[in-house]
Parts: sequence; C-alpha cells; structure tokens
Amino acid sequence: MRRTAIIGAGGWGTALAALWATDGRSISLWGNNPQRIDRVRTSRENPDYLPGVKLPSNVDATHEFADCGNADLVVFVTPSLAMRQVASRIRAAGIKENAVLLSCTKGIEHDTGLRMSQILAEIFPSHTMAVLSGPNLAIEVARGLPTATVIGCADERCAAGLQTFLGSELFRIYTSSDVTSIELGGALKNVFAIAAGASDGLDLGDNSKAALVTRSLAELLRLGSAMGGNPRTFYGLSGAGDLIATCFSKHSRNRRVGERLGRAETLASIQADMQMVAEGVPTARSAFQCARRLGIETPIIDQVHAVLYQGKPLRAAMQDLLGRDPKSERL
Repeated sequence: MRRTAIIGAGGWGTALAALWATDGRSISLWGNNPQRIDRVRTSRENPDYLPGVKLPSNVDATHEFADCGNADLVVFVTPSLAMRQVASRIRAAGIKENAVLLSCTKGIEHDTGLRMSQILAEIFPSHTMAVLSGPNLAIEVARGLPTATVIGCADERCAAGLQTFLGSELFRIYTSSDVTSIELGGALKNVFAIAAGASDGLDLGDNSKAALVTRSLAELLRLGSAMGGNPRTFYGLSGAGDLIATCFSKHSRNRRVGERLGRAETLASIQADMQMVAEGVPTARSAFQCARRLGIETPIIDQVHAVLYQGKPLRAAMQDLLGRDPKSERL
C-alpha cells in the first residue's frame, strides 16, 4: 500500500489524515465542499471541524474523486446517511480494482438495517472490505494522545497488513474477523451516548449515569446479538470501550446533543448549531426499526427515539425508564 484516500473531510477524517501522514506517505483527503477544501489546502488545517491541527504537506486536500482513483486503500469517513450516495459516485469515478476499502463510519442504514460495510459490499462486490472502530475521539487522536482501536476483516492477512500499515505506538490496533459486532458496537453506542448526555443535562448525578451506561451495555448486547453479533466482541474496544468514551467524554458530539436536550434546547436548534453530524440521531431511528423488526426489548433506544422523533418530553422519557417494573439483572 502506497497511497491512501480518505473520503470525508470532517473531524474524524481530518484526524486520520493527520495521524497517518506522519511517516510521509501520500494521502488524499476528499471533501464535498469545494470552498472548505480550498481553505484546508491554503491554511493546512480544517478550522470548521478540527481547529489548530496542522496537516502535513503530504496530505492533498481535494474535492475531485479523480484524485483518489489511484489509491491502494480507500477509507470511508462520510456521514452514514451519505454513505450509499458517495460510494456510488466513487464507483462511477473509478478506483483501483485491487484497492482495499476501510469503513470508519459508524451507523446503520434506515429501513434496510444494513451496516456500512454491507452497503460498500453491494456497490463494490469484488473488493476486500474492512472496518475500524473503537474509543477514538478525533481531537485526541489528532493531538497524538494514545488510544487503541480494532480493525475487523474477514481476510485475516488483510487485517494484519492494515494493522502494520496503519498502527503505531500511539494508535494501537487490534484485529478481529468479527466485522458485524465491531460495526454494531460502534453504531449503537452513539444512541446510548445521547441518553447519557441527557442524564448530564438533567443533573441526575454520577450514580444515575453509571447505571444508565451499564444497562446500555446490556441493551447493546441484546440487540447486537439479535442482529448477528457475538456477545463476547461487544465487551471489547468497539463495544464497551467506545461506549465508555462516548458516554463520558466532553469531546463526544452525541453526549453533547443529549446534554443540550437535557437543558431544554430543541433538536432542531442543536443540529443547526453543530458543524459535525451526531450519528446517534439517525442511528436511533435505524436501531428502533431493527429492534421492532426483530422483537427485541430496547427501552433506552425506545425512549431516545421517542424524544428525537415523536416529540416526547425528555423528563417524561426518563421517568418512563425509571418507572419500569423491577426485574432480575440479566447480561
């Protein structure tokens, strides 16, 4: 692998470009907004999404798919709602027939219930697919703070190659063949982070939040297993690890959405004020659909969905969670 193309110049895409460019490799960073990309190219930073993080000269910011066509590794970091459209445009522009595709997008497609790698497999059926997920907050990765992540790929040799190519002492990569669980853990935790943020916004305290996050893990295990995941994997970096980081960090977009909802702001005003996408908002709808289709009990997802999409007052949603019938703890 000599050339890498990162599709998506938001905070996470920019952080990965900064991280992986440190050894001098050639990286193309594609963004959909020509004016923003021109500013990135001129200033060598992305002030709208990751201010203060300088991009090395070997990162080529572009809004042309043609500049990404010769990449050996194509990394998708687009919002989940845009994945199918953007991937289709890249296919039309053309990529190398032996290029490896790596999804770093965390979401579930509405109505179909497909994971991001499944969408890519539909559009690029002959390419090797891999996914990356873990407790990886963009600003901390960009600043060079140590973290760990997991790459999932059905091809173990490819996973090992990506581990060597993309990993470092500060970005420790583990590998797994369990693509399904890794993607579901990374996607579903964003919904629970909204609930955790709401707990902060309502000033319910640390005991309440700890209980909520613990029950969120149980719910993730229940729904994720029904969707084809392995319960053991959900206790790893892309399940418990990502859930902890996203529910507790001040840098978490999804936790911040929940916190602002807890302070009586409307979802519309919050989204209008945010530069970046909080993936827990669309994923709450997808997760709710999947749970109903599979007949899985998901009380936390149900209440987040009701607040976001049915106009339910947040305090009423929290009261309904607390007022559920007592039961034995089951994991």
